[in-house]
Amino acid sequence: QVQLVESGGGLVQPGGSLRLSCAASGFTFSTYVMSWYRQAPGKERDVVAVISSTGSTTNYADAVKGRFTISRDNTKNTVYLQMNSLQPEDTAVYFCGGGGGFWGQGTQVTVSS
Repeated sequence: QVQLVESGGGLVQPGGSLRLSCAASGFTFSTYVMSWYRQAPGKERDVVAVISSTGSTTNYADAVKGRFTISRDNTKNTVYLQMNSLQPEDTAVYFCGGGGGFWGQGTQVTVSS
C-alpha cells in the first residue's frame, strides 16, 4: 500500500534551519508530482512547495520563496524540504503529499525562542 513517512521536524529558534524528509513507498515515485503542505493550528492546510516528477520544475508559496527549497531523489523515493531562515509563522504540521492523493502523517515544526 502507499506510504508517505515524514521526518525531520522539531523545535528550532527563529532564523534557524530544518530539513524535512518524506520517504515514499507503494507507488512508482518517479512518475508523480510531489508536494509539501503545512497546517497551522486553526488554519487550513496550504501548499508550500511542489516538485515535478523529474525534479526539473519547482514552485513555492509566496510566503516561503527564497527560504525553502524542495528537492527529490528518485533513487531513494524521497522528497525533501530544506527550510532556512525559519520564522515563528512557519510553525505548523508539515505534510508531504503525492502518489495520486495520498498524505503522510505529518511532522511538527515549531519555531520559537
